[in-house]
Amino acid sequence: MIGSDARILLHLLRGQRRQGSHAERLQHFYAPQAAHYDRFRERLLHGRAQLIAALDPTPGAYLVELGAGTGRNLLYLGERLDSLDSLGRIDLVDLCPALLDEARRRTAGLARVRVIEADAADYRPEGPVDCVYCAYSLTMMPNWRAVLANALAMLRPGGTLGVVDFYVSDAQGGPGNARHGALARAFWPRWFAHDGVYPSPEPLRWLRDHLPNHQLDEHLAPVPYLPGLRVPYYRFVGRK
Repeated sequence: MIGSDARILLHLLRGQRRQGSHAERLQHFYAPQAAHYDRFRERLLHGRAQLIAALDPTPGAYLVELGAGTGRNLLYLGERLDSLDSLGRIDLVDLCPALLDEARRRTAGLARVRVIEADAADYRPEGPVDCVYCAYSLTMMPNWRAVLANALAMLRPGGTLGVVDFYVSDAQGGPGNARHGALARAFWPRWFAHDGVYPSPEPLRWLRDHLPNHQLDEHLAPVPYLPGLRVPYYRFVGRK
């Protein structure tokens, strides 16, 4: 584990390049990490299992994950259900070919799962969707407003939108119930931006404004190799 962590940390220290399209930057940054991506991020991306539990999809449901990466979150779905075959369909959408290759390996033989290379802001499902979710992907999407608008548009009436991601509060508190100190509000956006991740209050504000019927939980989580520091994250589940 130490060896794979060292390779991941090296790429994180190098950061994400600024040249090229968004898809090219993702591929350049994540391709060397793809094989070890999940192992390291198990200790960084908290709350995903709890998000899937809160979504609680019913048999026959049509689910879409935007920014699905390696498809790791399917395992949380599998823990909630007797079989993924009980769902109607699952679309895993991402823009990074290297991560999608891992997703295809993971989902080989799962007839109800489709792995799709597409921009989350432009992807259109074949019909109304019961549940859309984003797990630590919105903060990596420059066009996150368009992504959320697209997610809301594809949901059927009564459908569910779930998000878990990093964020920081406004200086006065909000858009949730937490108020983060000046150091946290300055440090985390700068620390994550080096790797193309941009935590801010705005996505959570958008979600609360557009989906007033929602459940919100806010937490602090440990970060690998940063002892004593806790990064803020939220878990949001709203109904259209």
